[in-house]
Amino acid sequence: MPHPILCVDDSASIRQMVSFALQAAGYRAETAVDGADALTKLTGNPLALIITDLNMPNLDGIGMIRKIRALPAYAGVPIVMLTTESDDSKKQEGKSAGATGWLVKPFDQTKLLAVVGKLVGPA
Repeated sequence: MPHPILCVDDSASIRQMVSFALQAAGYRAETAVDGADALTKLTGNPLALIITDLNMPNLDGIGMIRKIRALPAYAGVPIVMLTTESDDSKKQEGKSAGATGWLVKPFDQTKLLAVVGKLVGPA
């Protein structure tokens, strides 16, 4: 079975929509409520991909990406930002932190799955 995809978002409805789309396509999905919660779930278990929001309490997406990129076990894991932010300066900040890609909410399920498939392969 493929490694799970971690969906990090403070919105329960977004976590559910992303998880449902991933699971319907055959991927394994796990969730975290913010960047701090996501870091507690990195227990050495491999991940195929991380999909994260930018604006979250406790630890935002950029801060979380920086912390994950500092962990050798997760340095190469693709990270996609899924956020309402579309400003080029925010995208550049995400890229500088180590984000692999950027999708804007509201997201199209087909586009999300295409990005996931490109980054991790078929389920």
